[in-house]
Amino acid sequence: MSKKTPSSIIVRNTQPQDVPQIIELCRRVYPNGVPWGEDQLSSHLRMFPEGQIVAVDTQTNQVVGMAASLAVLWDDYDLNTNWRDFTDSGYFKNHDPQGHTLYAAEVMVDPTMQGRGIGKKIYATRRDICRALNLRRIRAGARLRGYGKYADQMPPEEYVKKIITKEIGDPTLSFQIKQGFRVLGVVRDYLQHDPASHGHAAIIEWINHQAATRRDYTGRDPRFAKPRKKRTDPPTPDPA
Repeated sequence: MSKKTPSSIIVRNTQPQDVPQIIELCRRVYPNGVPWGEDQLSSHLRMFPEGQIVAVDTQTNQVVGMAASLAVLWDDYDLNTNWRDFTDSGYFKNHDPQGHTLYAAEVMVDPTMQGRGIGKKIYATRRDICRALNLRRIRAGARLRGYGKYADQMPPEEYVKKIITKEIGDPTLSFQIKQGFRVLGVVRDYLQHDPASHGHAAIIEWINHQAATRRDYTGRDPRFAKPRKKRTDPPTPDPA
């Protein structure tokens, strides 16, 4: 049986009838526990329907990806705020219509459909939402999914720096950097009960240049800056 191509996938706003399929998707992505319940997903749709999207395979009408977001006024939070507080325990009741930041609380793709462009389509749609709502940026806590393999060798901050310089790769953060995000910092104990990351996450940001102010580009931690590309000057011609 041949693999489906990305052209069979559409990304649209989540509808109430999608909730059962999203919960089944959660079971495939998180076999050790479902992170989103029906009451939480329904709350997302009540609080901020524009920020909830699903990827659907048009050949099977199956939900194969999803993303959940809310708007926040970033000044109301600290960079070290954990996932539970950023999302009001996953209910998004802290969604602020006056907020300037789209907080990306979740994104997932069916494990059997990864590598087919679904994640890229979801991220592109989320950027479109940010632009359409004239929000200044997208921020998120990037779960350090590969950190468990390195936890006895380095702290999470060093792990993230090595991902930025491409010395090592992380299944989540490396992809997000390719999608135009940059790292602002590392938060310890961002997630509970996540042995893969030891609970740690990188706070990442994508700037909407059409809406951002000068202040939105300041205050970045230089430890997590992308390395500058080496300048390649043209060769000096041999003397005549």
